Amino acid sequence: QVQLVESGGGLVQAGGSLRLSCAASGRTFATYIMGWFRQAPGKEREFVALITQIGVNTCSVGSVKGRCTISRDNAKNTVYLQMNSLKPEDTAVYYCAAKRSAGRSTIAGAYDYWGQGTQVTVSS
Repeated sequence: QVQLVESGGGLVQAGGSLRLSCAASGRTFATYIMGWFRQAPGKEREFVALITQIGVNTCSVGSVKGRCTISRDNAKNTVYLQMNSLKPEDTAVYYCAAKRSAGRSTIAGAYDYWGQGTQVTVSS
């Protein structure tokens, strides 16, 4: 089992940047595919980015494409999400998640462990 704790959220003006962090417990962090999802009020949880155990990364499609970077530091058991050129529609609770099984997935249900989320609010 792994526990995930997100940090780095907050209030930012449109056009600004944020770097979210997700610290994982345990010694098996390097074996997980890690993902970031977000959920705005009244909306479904949405995939943002993922990174494989060896650092192959996908930073979404659609609304955040080209504005995000996901990275990981296996020595620190931490995954990061850098978001740039933030827009009010990026306002959401951002969650990090860990996937035990092989294979990249953008589906929330494929992930086994979740953090409690960190609020990101972008003002116009």
